[in-house]
Amino acid sequence: MALNNGLRSCASKLITSSESIFSKTVKREFHSTGVKRMGGHGHDEPFYLHAKHMYNLDRMSNQKLKMTLGVWSAVAIGVIVPVYAVEFQQKKTASG
Repeated sequence: MALNNGLRSCASKLITSSESIFSKTVKREFHSTGVKRMGGHGHDEPFYLHAKHMYNLDRMSNQKLKMTLGVWSAVAIGVIVPVYAVEFQQKKTASG
């Protein structure tokens, strides 16, 4: 009988404590940390100087050679990677 009363009192305490947990208001929201500020404009001035005319392609030395190599390498990667991926996949399914 005493054990039964003890179990009932524990169960009632557990239920009332869980009700108090559930009765709290729940607030869902997105949270993110703040942005770290390194300097006045997001960079340390002595260590990083953004060139004023960094992207002037018309003033680039050996422009014709560099742009031709860049375009052809991008085209080659765009063709070779898918061809290799298809061959690899077909080889994988043929062996399995």
